[in-house]
Amino acid sequence: MTLQGSLTHEEYCAHLLDETGRLRELVRTADLAVTVPTCPDWTLADLARHVGGAHRWVHTIVTTRASKGVDPADVPEGAGPEGADPAALDAWLAAGAAQLVAALREAGPDTEVWSWAPARTTGFWARRMTHETVIHRADAALTAGAPFEVPAPVAADCLEEWLQIGELPVVAARFAERGADLCGPGRTIHVHATDAPPGLTAEWLLDLTGEAPAHRRTHEKAAVALRGPLTDVLQVLYRRLPADSDRVEVLGDAALLDRWLAVASFG
Repeated sequence: MTLQGSLTHEEYCAHLLDETGRLRELVRTADLAVTVPTCPDWTLADLARHVGGAHRWVHTIVTTRASKGVDPADVPEGAGPEGADPAALDAWLAAGAAQLVAALREAGPDTEVWSWAPARTTGFWARRMTHETVIHRADAALTAGAPFEVPAPVAADCLEEWLQIGELPVVAARFAERGADLCGPGRTIHVHATDAPPGLTAEWLLDLTGEAPAHRRTHEKAAVALRGPLTDVLQVLYRRLPADSDRVEVLGDAALLDRWLAVASFG
């Protein structure tokens, strides 16, 4: 399968800069020594270094037109500044995102480069780094007690990518190892964003009735439905918000949804 996005290459580049800017606001104002609840092995400073390191890693992939994976140890300034100085981390994040976006814009969406997915293009990385930054901004916002909202087209595309990645053979095989009993007759999950603007299809059917997960973007009844605002539904799927949160609604076989979320966690 292909990992097809719904935004243009330039839109991904613009949103990547914007998402990084929002993350930087939290880095400048929050306590960087606080543990991130959704990534308990990290402090907020560690989280910032992870995101900035990913940006510089992909920048290296794009600028070198890499044909194989790049060792993060070989990425210039990939580890970020030492310590937890907000100004230093902020400047490093800003520079890394700017360098990455400049490289992506110069390359365009169709330049062939290495990736861990079937889509071996710079367009894949523009989309993936946008969503990587979105989800880790959610981590930072939760840590800082700050509000978290994502533009609807970005949130919907991020959710769509999550489902697409779950169907890649290597990922689906990993899910099968974690939950061999997950797929079976009647096992379907409907995801419904209740606040999507007109023209944006924000409903999905996750079909677990076959040997591997499959999905389609549609309104369809299922064994269990997850309903709520688009940003909150996205956070539930990425396990940044519990499914029993009062910000979303679960109708039907809640145990099936819980089991899927436990098996299919990534990101």
